[in-house]
Amino acid sequence: IINIPISELVVTSTTHIPSLEMLGVSEALVGFPNLSYVSSETTRKRIDAGKIVELGKNQDMNTEVLIDLSPDLVIGFAVDGDNSALSIIEKTGIPVVYNSDWTETTPLGKAEWIKFFGAFFNKEEMADSIFNTIENQYNLAKESASKALSKPTVLSGAMYRDVWYLPQGNSWAGQLINDANGKYLWDDSEGTGSLSLHLESVLDKGRTADFWIGPGQFTSLKQMSETHSVYTKFDAFKKSNVFSFTNKKGATGGVLYYELAPNRPDIVLKDIIKILHPELLPTHELYFFSHLE
Repeated sequence: IINIPISELVVTSTTHIPSLEMLGVSEALVGFPNLSYVSSETTRKRIDAGKIVELGKNQDMNTEVLIDLSPDLVIGFAVDGDNSALSIIEKTGIPVVYNSDWTETTPLGKAEWIKFFGAFFNKEEMADSIFNTIENQYNLAKESASKALSKPTVLSGAMYRDVWYLPQGNSWAGQLINDANGKYLWDDSEGTGSLSLHLESVLDKGRTADFWIGPGQFTSLKQMSETHSVYTKFDAFKKSNVFSFTNKKGATGGVLYYELAPNRPDIVLKDIIKILHPELLPTHELYFFSHLE
């Protein structure tokens, strides 16, 4: 039994934090694992003020500290359905609830999880209203993109060691490119995760792509060329049409995109439309993405 509204909670993913802030209940957060990952300026101020306790690593949380905090609720996630630290917490009588936003396969599906958080604070109507606004903004942007006269081709991902990782066709990243009226070159691939490809196949298919969106962790063209000269063979690189989300970071190095983008797909979509069809959104300034110099 969870008595609501709750007053104190622990969350375990940075993607949970924007929902708390949008609902105006961020002061309820009292503990988090890996505080350095948090990008939000609002929540970082509370961290700096000592109001949010460091709980260690997610899969190996400091259960003693968490038990001492004795929050009303712990919101966890587990990729394989098993988290030993959270199992220990449950046995002490502290309620543990699993958030599964990471399993969603559509951009708006991820954003709708704000309703999950709203339920614990008696803010269901507010959560519905916030999501409806995001949904409307997303659909308006998508409709605007559909009027574009061209459909630029898009390459994504980068190499890690000898393997090139990039989104599968049905992934939310792939859907965002499609909704922005771009032609993601691997949109015919089945699945919602990532593809692992040989360099030769990516070069063959993506060499002439108009844009390169999301080139791994790279933050400049120079860094890319110094890491692997093959990157310079792509037309998008030659034309300086490479855009990354890894340059926007919080004070302690957390990437803003990983934290906020799942909650605000409307802004992500507008960013991609601005990249592919700048004439459609003349007043929009890139929020998550930056043009690699």
